[in-house]
Amino acid sequence: MNALMHATFGITDFWTYLLGTIFIVLLPGPNSMYVLSVAAQRGVRAGYRGACGVFLGDAILMVLSAAGVASLLKASPGLFYVVKYIGAAYLAWIGFQMLRGALRSWTAHGKVAEAAAGQGEGPVQATDPTNPFRKALLISLLNPKAILFFVSFFIQFVDPQFAYPVLSFAVLGLICQACSFAYLTAIIFVGAKLAEAFRRRRRLSAGMASGVGAMFIGFGAKLATATLN
Repeated sequence: MNALMHATFGITDFWTYLLGTIFIVLLPGPNSMYVLSVAAQRGVRAGYRGACGVFLGDAILMVLSAAGVASLLKASPGLFYVVKYIGAAYLAWIGFQMLRGALRSWTAHGKVAEAAAGQGEGPVQATDPTNPFRKALLISLLNPKAILFFVSFFIQFVDPQFAYPVLSFAVLGLICQACSFAYLTAIIFVGAKLAEAFRRRRRLSAGMASGVGAMFIGFGAKLATATLN
């Protein structure tokens, strides 16, 4: 397989790339955590809309990396830090919004439960009204470290002597997207399973939302302290 991929697409060490991609995709990050929270709160369809935003964002980052934008960020530390702090602030803002919504849900639990009991209905879960596709796309794009990661990771597996490097990048990108699709699909259906429990237990839903919100604040802090090295 290695020889075939190298001869046909200019890809070296195919199995190393595949295993590395799988492990990288499995690492928890803002993309997967957001898709999980959307699926748990709003169901499978909304979860896939968020996943499509992730796919498009990753595809744009791969194209930008292949076009040399990562090299521009490396050569322009000022530009890198501007993009970095915007991305960090956005992730932290999402985290604070989740925490605020979870707090409101938690404190309103008693009143909602009483009203629902009087009407003979279960509590209605509040959901995030924003478009999950757009939000996931922004989360994916506002991360300059992801651009640098894509170019530094991809370049290791592209034969510089291959006549069509764009083809090499395209195949590597498709493999990465396939791994991401499989992982996000599993996350979406896990989230959908959790949704039923959340509909019955409002405070459980608030607890998960607060946990994910705290993780987003952590992602923002991590990005804010990231360096070009």
